[in-house]
Amino acid sequence: MRNFEKTKRVVIKIGTNTLAKGGGIDTAYFTGVAEQVKSLIDAERHVVIVTSGAIGMGAGQLGLTEKPREMKMRQACAAIGQPLLMREYRKAFEQKGVQVAQVLVTAEVLTNRKTYLNLRNAIEALLELGVVPVLNENDSVSTAEIGTAFGDNDKLSALVASKIDADLLIMLTDIDALYDKNPQEHADAKPIPVVFEITEEIIRNAGGSGSVHSTGGMKTKIEAARIAANAGCRIVLANGREDRVISRIMSGEPLGTIFMPKRKLSNRARWILNSSPAGTIRVDDGALKALRNHKSLLPSGVTGVEGSFEQGEVVMINQAAKAVASIGSAQLEDLAGKHSREIKKLLGPSHRDVVAIPEDIVFLDY
Repeated sequence: MRNFEKTKRVVIKIGTNTLAKGGGIDTAYFTGVAEQVKSLIDAERHVVIVTSGAIGMGAGQLGLTEKPREMKMRQACAAIGQPLLMREYRKAFEQKGVQVAQVLVTAEVLTNRKTYLNLRNAIEALLELGVVPVLNENDSVSTAEIGTAFGDNDKLSALVASKIDADLLIMLTDIDALYDKNPQEHADAKPIPVVFEITEEIIRNAGGSGSVHSTGGMKTKIEAARIAANAGCRIVLANGREDRVISRIMSGEPLGTIFMPKRKLSNRARWILNSSPAGTIRVDDGALKALRNHKSLLPSGVTGVEGSFEQGEVVMINQAAKAVASIGSAQLEDLAGKHSREIKKLLGPSHRDVVAIPEDIVFLDY
């Protein structure tokens, strides 16, 4: 389970509270990260860093003692803090002879198939050049409420790990491990060394959101573990303040909690699963059963359409699956419950006569 000798690609996510010390920037911590990452590069491994901390650093620069809650203030803090954050990474890695590259993303970039693939290609090029990409959410321009899209970048790190087919995701946080109960509420809570399946009980026992300037909590980390597991990627959640934590994890030391993958989806299937749905297609029980048997979704099984979406956008099918719709919502409303031949009558003879093909349908459950 913890033999990482054959691990070639590693994504390391570092949380806001892990990077800070006494309310300020911990320069020594960045130096330690750079030293450990350099050893991975020397072992011919690709490393990507997903970092938080821009808002916290910006708030500290402004002398704010409380977490800014107003959108424009958080965006301002992110704009001030991001260059400070990258300056620390660049300074630390340059001392080790390693180049870093800033990559800022938004949720919209990952949802759009074209920009999703462009981002993947950019990261691949950087890795081939021996550069360490340092990713963060572009909080200063994000159209989503900051913190809801990626949860202190927990989800972002999992999406990146999934996108680049990483073998391992290391999530460094201020939490020692996943516990069987919320340790803040139960003195007898025990750490869980290995998770083979993320159950409803595990989700219920997860704590709330993060503290101070962070926005993540255990629930966002569990969701991140589920995303990465769908890519066949192992995930280690550990306390980032442990001495030489990255190197010790890579050597197989049983720090924190390791989440084991349960299934491995194709890159396209993972994009579908992790995209925000533009709408919902309601289907009957017979159609849903057919989809589970790897059949196409036909208009005869559609009972309703919710939301507005175009052909090629990702939608929900009931609450059971996600799919790429071959037909837009306006046309599908007219075709619901009808025979497949009506599609070609309405949309032309060259149009595909199904609502979604099996290869573009991904169920949410395992």
